[in-house]
Order: sequence, then C-alpha cells, then structure tokens
Amino acid sequence: MRTRKRLVVIGNGMAGARLVEDVIARDAGAFDITMFGDEPYGNYNRILLSGVLAGTHDPKDIFINPLAWYEQANVRLHAGISAARIDRAGRRVIGSDGTSEPYDVLVIATGSTAFVPPLDGLRNEAGRYRDGVFVFRTLDDCAAIRNYAGGAKRAAVIGGGLLGLEAARGLRELEVAVHVVHLMPHLMDVQLDETAGEMLRAAMEKLGVTTHLSRRTTAVLGDPAVSGLQFDDGSRLDCEMVVVSAGIRPNVALARDAGLAVDRGIVVGDDLRSAGDPHVFAIGECAQHRGQVYGLVAPLWEQAQVLADRLTDTNARAEYRGSRVSTKLKVMGVDLAVMGEKDAGAGDEVVHYSEPSRGIYKKMVVRGGRLAGAILLGDPDGAPTLQQAFDGSVPLPDNRAELLFPSMRGDSPLSAAELSDEAQICNCNGVAKGTLTAAVAAGCRSLRALCDATRAGTGCGSCKPQIQQVLEACAGDAVAEDPAAHYYVPGVPLRKPELVAEIRSRNLRSVSSVVAALADGREDAKSKAGLASLLKTIWAGDYEDERDARFINDRVHANIQRDGTFSVIPRIYGGVTSAAQLRRIADVADRHQVPMVKITGGQRIDLLGIPKDKLPDVWRDLGMPSGHAYAKAFRTCKTCVGTDFCRYGVGDSTGLGIAIEKRFQGLESPHKMKLATAGCPRNCSEATTKDLGAVAIEGGRWEVYVGGGAGSKVRKGDVLCTVASQEEVLQVMGRFMQYYRERARYLERTYDFVERLGIDYIKRVLIDDAEDICAELDVAVQAAVDAFVDPWQEGSAPVHPLQFHTHAGATTAESRV
Repeated sequence: MRTRKRLVVIGNGMAGARLVEDVIARDAGAFDITMFGDEPYGNYNRILLSGVLAGTHDPKDIFINPLAWYEQANVRLHAGISAARIDRAGRRVIGSDGTSEPYDVLVIATGSTAFVPPLDGLRNEAGRYRDGVFVFRTLDDCAAIRNYAGGAKRAAVIGGGLLGLEAARGLRELEVAVHVVHLMPHLMDVQLDETAGEMLRAAMEKLGVTTHLSRRTTAVLGDPAVSGLQFDDGSRLDCEMVVVSAGIRPNVALARDAGLAVDRGIVVGDDLRSAGDPHVFAIGECAQHRGQVYGLVAPLWEQAQVLADRLTDTNARAEYRGSRVSTKLKVMGVDLAVMGEKDAGAGDEVVHYSEPSRGIYKKMVVRGGRLAGAILLGDPDGAPTLQQAFDGSVPLPDNRAELLFPSMRGDSPLSAAELSDEAQICNCNGVAKGTLTAAVAAGCRSLRALCDATRAGTGCGSCKPQIQQVLEACAGDAVAEDPAAHYYVPGVPLRKPELVAEIRSRNLRSVSSVVAALADGREDAKSKAGLASLLKTIWAGDYEDERDARFINDRVHANIQRDGTFSVIPRIYGGVTSAAQLRRIADVADRHQVPMVKITGGQRIDLLGIPKDKLPDVWRDLGMPSGHAYAKAFRTCKTCVGTDFCRYGVGDSTGLGIAIEKRFQGLESPHKMKLATAGCPRNCSEATTKDLGAVAIEGGRWEVYVGGGAGSKVRKGDVLCTVASQEEVLQVMGRFMQYYRERARYLERTYDFVERLGIDYIKRVLIDDAEDICAELDVAVQAAVDAFVDPWQEGSAPVHPLQFHTHAGATTAESRV
C-alpha cells in the first residue's frame, strides 16, 4: 500500500481549485489534500462577478465547486481562513486561526488583489475605505456595491481596463448613472490599440456609460461619505460612490516573508517550482514565469495542467513554456476576440479594416510570416480561422485579408469543428475542443448536457455557438434537442402550457410561490420578470405583486434613461389632444424644469429627464393617465385623421383608435404591442406594420392586420380578417391579444409569434373557432380590462414608503422597490 504525500494548496481561487481538480482526475489516491481559502465559500467563477453585480446571475449559480464538493472529493478546505505564515524549515503552513498543516508539496496560488492608487481622501481616520468607496474583486465586494448603489444616483469607476468595464456594466444595470475614469488615452489599452479603444468607447456611450479619458484622479471628495472625485487638472466629477478597478497586483507577501524569490510575482521555472525550494510551487496570477505574469484564465489552466501532470507522475517531465495569450469575451455586450500583439513593430505587416458606424474593427499583425496578433471587435465570426493561424496550425494565405474575411476565398468562416483538439473553445473555464469531442463520445448529445459535463459555456456563454458546432459535427443526427430551449423562463423547467396549467391547478399567484412550488425554491434573476408578466396575464387583478420581481421601469412606472433620470409619457388617446391639455403639459415642463420635451413616433409627448423622486409630482400636475411607454404591454394606437377632415377617409380611424386605447390601455403582454388605425388604404399611420392594425376599406369595412413590425425587423402584417364594424374590430383584436398573451413565449414579439404559428392556423383558431376557445378568450380579456388601474395612482399612494425616494445609505431593498 503506497503512502500518500501531503499536498497543501494556499488559495482556493480559480487556479488553486483547478489544480486540485486536475490532480484528483489524474490520480485520486496520490495525495492527502488540504487547502486554505481567504473567503468562506467554495471556488467560484470570478469572470461572472459582473453578472452578480448586475443581478443577472445569482451568486450561488457561479460556484464551480460549492463547499459540498470538497467533502465529497476528500479535500480538507479551511474556508475563510488565510495562510498567515509558511514555515519552510518545518514544512508547515500556519493559518490565520493558528491551524498548522504539514506538507510534502506546497503550491502557492494566492492570486492577486485589486491595485488601489494612492488617492487623498480614500480612507477615513480609522484607515478604512470612506463610505461609498469599493474595490471590485470578490463576491463580498459585489454584495457591498449592490447595497450601496441603492442610495446612489451617480457612480464613478476608476479604471478603464477589462475589470473596470465589467464593473461599469454591472453598475449600469443597477440603474446608476456610470462614469468611467481612465488614466490612459483609450480604453482597455493593454489589449486594444487606439482605434479599437475608441470604437469600444463609442459603443459604451450608446449604452449610457460616460467615459473620461486621460484623466488622473488625485483625490476622493466628501466626508464622511463620497461626494465626488478631484482630477489633476483641477476639474471634478460629482458622484455618490466610487469603484476602484485600476488593475491587479500579485499576492506575494506570504512568499516574500518565507524567503522565496519574488520579483513582480513568485519566480518559478518551467517546472513551476519556486526558485530555491524544491518542495514549493506557484501557479496563477501570483506566479512569474520567464518574466511574465498572467492575468487571464487560459494561462492559469495551462499551468494547472502541467503541474498536475508533474505531481502525479502522469508526465513527470511536463514543462510550462509560457502562453500565447488569446481570449474571446463580451465587453459591455460587445463581442471581442484578442490574441497576441496589438501593436506593430518595425518591419511588421499590418492588415486592418474599420467600419465605425457598425462598431466593427479588424486588425492583424504579421511578423516574420506568422500571425503575431489580432483584434476582432464587433464581428467575431473570423475568430476560429485567426486562432488557427495564431497557433501556427494553418499557414497564412498570400492574400492576408482572407483571414479577416473568409468569404473572400469562397469559403464559409472556419467552424469550431474544424479546429484542432488542442484549440481552446471556452476561455472562461479552459475547455479545449478535444474535451468536448470526448464528452460527446461518452454520450453527451445535447448542448446542455455537453456544457454541464465539461463546464464549457457556463461562464460568459459567448462560446455556445462554437460548442454547438462541435456537438453537431461529432453527434450528427444523434443530436438531442435541449428541453430547456422551450422553457418559458430558464429557472422553471416547464414549457408555457405546462407552466400555466401548474400555476392554475396549484393556485400560485406570486412569483415567490411559483419558485417555491415549481423550481425547488431556487430563484433565478432572469426568470422573475417573465413570471410576473405571466401571472398578471393569468390572474389579472388577483395577481400578488412582488416588487423585486419587476424591472425598475415597472416598479416606478417610467422609462429609465442613461443618466438615471426617467421619461414620462402620459396617455393621449389616439394622439388627439387639446389646447388646454397642451398648456397643462407646457406648465408642467416649466414648473419642473424638464430638460427635453419631445414628440414621439407614437403621436405622444415625452417629458425627459425627470428624477425618480419627482415622478409623483409630475404625474399629479399632469393629471393624465400613464401612457405605458415603459412596459411590456399595450403601448399606443397611432391614428390618422380619418373621416373628420381627410378627403380620402372612408373610416373613422381616430374614433376607433381612441376606443382601442381606452379599452386595452396597459394590457400586460409577453412583449410590447404597438397598434395603429388607418382611415383608408393609403395607410398614413402605417397600420400594416404594427403588432395589430386596422385599415378602413370601401363599404364601411375594416381589414385587421396582425404580426407587423417596423423596428429592428420590418414585416408587413398578415390580414387576420375583414369585419363590418368597429365593435368587431375591438372583439377580434381583443381575442388576438389574449391568445398572444396566453400562448407566446416571454419577450416574443407578435411578428415572431405569427410566423411561428402561421396565419392560417391563427385564423382557424380565432376566426373559425376551430378549438372552441373564442368565448373563453373574450371572457379572459374582459377580466384583464376590468382589472386595470392606472399605475400612476401610486404617486399619491406608494406601495412602499421609499418607492420613489432615494437617499444616501439606503439599502437595495429599501430604495429599489
């Protein structure tokens, strides 16, 4: 019986935990394994912290190894206990709680910490960060930032690198006006050249993030809480909170105190052994190999694999020779692929293409006949081809542009299935193509099964199309359909008909009750709004509203703008107003100093720039009902002049439009619905390209159109029927709306719904009553109409005392209801 060696790993982050996984996978009986972890948790994916900050990911969903895994794997984890000292002579690690763990092999994987520049006013007299100052590095950081953001209107992020932009994205989703302050002339200057950095800045500005480039911050203002930033040119930026994300520094203090060789990081050789001690190794962001310290995950995975091979004698001569860094990711929702060098040197060949209007930028640096580097911004389709060229597995074509535009060769872009087995598909979790093909061979036949088995695609998710390509190439006709693709919301494993049936049979009237009964109590942030919409459709006035299940627009009944203020659009039935109403709107604009008053495309008047705490005052002074311009609901009914004044009108489109709005105002639906009525086939109100439209024709009749669109997708609606009266228009439209509300997928527009079901089928159901449900639809839509209450009444009777109030220090729960 062999004697197990004692392996101690300091650090339970992505590198340390991955090493332990790889060691166990190679030889589960080789070591008794002990780990020290600063945080009181298992190992989690730090790449997804911005999603946790934004609220799109639940913290428990980003864990790679929850605490239970360590027990199951026979790994002793000191969770929440840091290593205080390394006794190299006695080969022991002393924990912060006095724990002493002996080792035969020690691996230091202490990672890095956030770099915080020396700024005046950053800390209070007690030496702690001033109220409103945060770093962005851990789960606890996310929780603290989220709590404080509830009482802030404006946040500044110091640092325009990858981590800073991820922090900015998360803050933007918390309804805070975000300003990114960066020392360098362009964003992500480590990975991007000036042109790409400028195009990324333009994309961020469109998403509502303001950037301040070439700005050196000298001081944090405010006492006791943050009130702004001071810059070296004398200017200042007002803000209520500051997130410092100005880079990272390797955690080397423990190694330095132990007498190990330390430069920027812990110095290691190709065997990843520390200089001067054969029993100590270092990997991850704390390690310095051949003068290089890596901050991306792919090199960390490579180091873990090499070290696991050496420690288990799987390949005792395995060496780490450094990494050619490449990565694919999304930055603020923008696709980005970066590999190797970003700047050309003397004698290098540069090929680039720029299309600023579409946010597309492509660049290659060729050195000595090899691809030395590339940037793909906004168009990642050529990334697999470039990756192979970067890895040296395919030669560069004479026409270099063929790498940026594979279609120039007459080929489709290289798919992931054509890459070598060593090619990395998932950067977040370090999954190579060979791992995917092996999992398919082992029986994974659906995308979800393949992702669950390999962890590929469970990070940012941008690699899922490539994973699907590998799956289809390997499994062929045996690819199984993923049931989750048809779930109404991702957090409840049911299709919409089954979900509705369960909700009705169990009498579930709130989102929390649905989660408890049908999702084992596991909340999913992405599912709440969809469930809230569905429940309101099913139960109308008997739906139990829970404020945390709604987006901010639905909680305060106004549309949030890029600066954190709101847009107020009152209901103007059919677009018909009066001099008195216009005067009242003008008086409100003057009284409240509204920055912009705009006529909308839906024939309404928009008051832009209203602070949240002023919304009730504006609504009260207007004395008009909500126009529901913020909601997934019936929005407006655009009208033409009709028969009252137009010499071509053959139908009273104005009167019909007003009747439609008064009947269906605020009717909740899977997505927004825009309507229009036209008094003749000239169609001046564009009724044929709306979700629902009615066009008057000769003989007093009306054509009813459904499934039209004129936004990002342009589609002429299909004629559902021709009717003889306005009353019949209202009835048919109500039936279609209710059918759409009951049968459509969440966030499925009517044009996709109609195309999916087919207009002939919809006619049979709603006009011929082939399924004998028309009477039920009439009753259901009437119940929804009867339950309507103008939401702007909450201005005088808030559902929560702090619904429209913001104050410094408010908790998230208090200020975001």
